Amino acid sequence: MGAFFIPMKSIKEIYQLYLDCTAACTDTRSIEENSIFFALKGPNFNANTLAYKALEDGASYAIVDEEKYVLDNRYILVKDALESLQQLAKHHRQQLKCPIIAITGTNGKTTSKELCLQVLKQKYKTTATKGNLNNHIGVPLSLLSIPLDTEMAIIEMGANHLDEIDFLCRLAEPDFGVITNVGKAHLEGFGSLEGVLKTKTELYRYLNEQEGFIFHKDNQQILIEQLPENCEHYSYGQLNSSTCRVEMLGAQPFVSVKVDNQTINSRLIGAYNYDNIALSIAMGLHFEVPIGDIKVTIENYNPQNNRSQIVEKENNTILLDAYNANPMSIEKAIENIQSIEHSNKVMILGDMFELGEESKKEHLNIINHCLSSGVNHVYLVGLEFHSVNATQFASFKTTNELALYIKKHPIKDAFVLIKGSRGMKLESLLEDL
Repeated sequence: MGAFFIPMKSIKEIYQLYLDCTAACTDTRSIEENSIFFALKGPNFNANTLAYKALEDGASYAIVDEEKYVLDNRYILVKDALESLQQLAKHHRQQLKCPIIAITGTNGKTTSKELCLQVLKQKYKTTATKGNLNNHIGVPLSLLSIPLDTEMAIIEMGANHLDEIDFLCRLAEPDFGVITNVGKAHLEGFGSLEGVLKTKTELYRYLNEQEGFIFHKDNQQILIEQLPENCEHYSYGQLNSSTCRVEMLGAQPFVSVKVDNQTINSRLIGAYNYDNIALSIAMGLHFEVPIGDIKVTIENYNPQNNRSQIVEKENNTILLDAYNANPMSIEKAIENIQSIEHSNKVMILGDMFELGEESKKEHLNIINHCLSSGVNHVYLVGLEFHSVNATQFASFKTTNELALYIKKHPIKDAFVLIKGSRGMKLESLLEDL
């Protein structure tokens, strides 16, 4: 094997190879033809052992960081495959001429990103993070997917520990940014709400350092207090003092708003989606997208991937929001179902993950919200909810247990909210509703 040893290449040399490839990949289950594969390591895997398979499946090159896996000149040896991926992405970003907009926050990142993408596409060649590739691996992959002729790019940034947003900013070098909101999520990594706030506002501090531009909601005082004094910013919301005033008309169940004498009737359900819509309108207007184009775009946008989706079944109307959950998003979902006019409302709520020592307390808080909501039919799913539930609400350790219960006790003629963390796989209940 040593006979094929290849001297380590610089990032600029690897970049020249990358320019002749179609994509960067890190998963051997989804290798693209003529891609460049990065053999990453984790606690339970070492993709160096699969580099040969990536090449067999169509990759042109494999970036590895263990010499014994170098078999021929298609293998590129580096000190650290993950670091090489990140530095390659940073180098590519520096070749781009387009402005980059960073979106982070506890809730609403992905919906805001998708709405802003569709709005900006009406005027500019725009790309954005696909799915939720928003961490230390996803952001580099998102950056590398931006074509050189792009006119506008949106990068979603997630975080579960301190300093992560700052690190992602150093890779993506955003010119514009928005923090959708701040709430309790990933408390295992952040330790407290103050830790979440400190991490999310790393975006503000980066933009201030780089003389960037901030979009912000007009009534989020906790974030407004963190705005840098010398950083240009643009407010949006319902206050008359906002740079972009967007009036909320209602959500029965779909959100309707009014701006510049234009009424926009979205297909997004829930008052909590007002913020996402208002941001996309503000961003569109700031970048001079005509209001008529913004209206048509928002009215035609349909959410996907288990996010605030309305699913009409023979027996029930279901609001499927099972992509993710934290205390803030579940509270908003409960407030929303309270406002919906229906004679038979049902809530199916699944465990919230990564809350650390606060987990039992936060799950108990949600149960108390349910008790005061006026919704009588509540089903709680997951070990955390089950362990703290001492109410009349039915609770189940697993999603499968609830599925069996529903088969024996069908839910009919109801408006059903399904909300929980991704790992609960609550969408599997659809076939029983």
